[in-house]
Amino acid sequence: MKQKLIIMTLVAVVSDYLLHPFYPQFFEARFGVVDPKWVGYYFAAICFMVMIAFPFWAYVSKKVAELNILVYTQCIAGLLALYCYWTTSYFNFWIVSLVMILFKGSYLLVYPYVLKIITKKEHPDTIGLLSVVVHLGGILGAVIGGLTVDLIDANYIFLIMALGDFIQMGMSLYLLKSSKYATSRIVSSSPIKKESREIVPKGYILKIGLITMILYFSDFLIRPFFASYWESLSGYDSKVISGSIYAIPGLVALIALYINSKRKHTEEGLYSAVGILLLGSIGLLLQGVPVEVLVIIGRIIYGWSIFQGVVKFDVLLFRFSTPQSYATDYSKVHFFQNLGVLLSSFSVGLLVEHHGLKIPFLVAFVGFIITLLLYYFIFESTVKINARKTTKIVSSSNE
Repeated sequence: MKQKLIIMTLVAVVSDYLLHPFYPQFFEARFGVVDPKWVGYYFAAICFMVMIAFPFWAYVSKKVAELNILVYTQCIAGLLALYCYWTTSYFNFWIVSLVMILFKGSYLLVYPYVLKIITKKEHPDTIGLLSVVVHLGGILGAVIGGLTVDLIDANYIFLIMALGDFIQMGMSLYLLKSSKYATSRIVSSSPIKKESREIVPKGYILKIGLITMILYFSDFLIRPFFASYWESLSGYDSKVISGSIYAIPGLVALIALYINSKRKHTEEGLYSAVGILLLGSIGLLLQGVPVEVLVIIGRIIYGWSIFQGVVKFDVLLFRFSTPQSYATDYSKVHFFQNLGVLLSSFSVGLLVEHHGLKIPFLVAFVGFIITLLLYYFIFESTVKINARKTTKIVSSSNE
C-alpha cells in the first residue's frame, strides 16, 4: 500500500508542476497578458491557496478518512482543470484555477497518511524517499510541461492536470474498495514514551515551523534567477546546460537517498542538523563566487545539505508528534514553510533588481546561519539539557 501511495504522490507532484515554469508564456498566449507583475501576483496567490488548503483538509481529516477526502477533492479538481482548459475569460480563469488549487492541495494529506501506516523506524527512509519523489516529480512535470508548450499548446497542460487528478481519484477508490488493503484499520506507530515527551521543547511545532520557514525562504530565494545567473557567468545561452546545472541538487538528492538507505539511523542522528546547515552555508557561498567550477561544486554541496536538512526537520517533527496528529501538526509546519516561499517570491525580484544576480546567495547564506543558530539554541542545546534533567530524575526515582 505504501508504494501505491508514493506513486499517487508522484502523479500529484507532476500534475502540480506542469505549468510552474511556463506561466508567462501561458498568460501571453492565452489571454494576451505580458506584464510580469501579474504573473508574480498569480504565483503569490497560488502560494497563499496552498498555505490555507492543507490546514483546512488536515482539519477535515479528523472527521473524514484521508482517502475518502481524496476521492471527492481530486474529482472536483479534475473538473475545474477541464474548465480552465475551456474558459477564455481571464477573470474566470483566476477564480476557478485558484479554487482548483484549493482542492488539489488535499493530496498533501498523503504524506502524513503514509507515515501513519508505517513504524517510526521506517520514517527517515520514507521521508527521504518522499522528498526525492517531490524532486523528481518537479523535474518530470517541468519536462512534460515544456514539451506540451513547445510541441502542442500550453492550454493542453490543463487536460494533463485533469488526467492526473482523475488518476489520483481512481487510485484512492481502488485502495478503499480493495479487500487487499485494510484502509479502515490504520496500523499506527507506537505512542511516544513519557520520557521522550519530557525532553521536547515546549511549543516545538511552532518552533520547527519558524525555523523551517527561514530555511525554505533561503532555499527558494536562489531558484528563480539561478539560470540567468549561470548564463551571465558562463556565457552559454543554452537552456539545456543551465537547466542541467539547476537540476544538480535533484540528482544529489537521489544519491543521498541511496546512501541514507544503507546507513543505520540513531537517535543522535535526529539532532545532527548543525553540520548539515553549516555545509549548506558553504555551498551557498561557493555558488556566489563567479567561477564556473566553484558554482558547480557549490551546487553539489548545497544539494546534499538541503536534502538532508529537509529530511532531518521532517523526521524531528514526526518523531515527537502522534499518529492521530500527524496531518494537523504537519499542516501547521507546512503553512510556515509556504509562508517562507511566499516571502521569498516577493523579495527576490527586488533584491536582484537593486543588487544584482549574486545577492540571493548572500541573503540565503545569512538565512542558513540564522536557521543553524535557532536550531542549535532551541532544539539541540534544549534537548540535551532536558535529557540530562530527565536522566537525573529517573536515576533518583530508581534509587
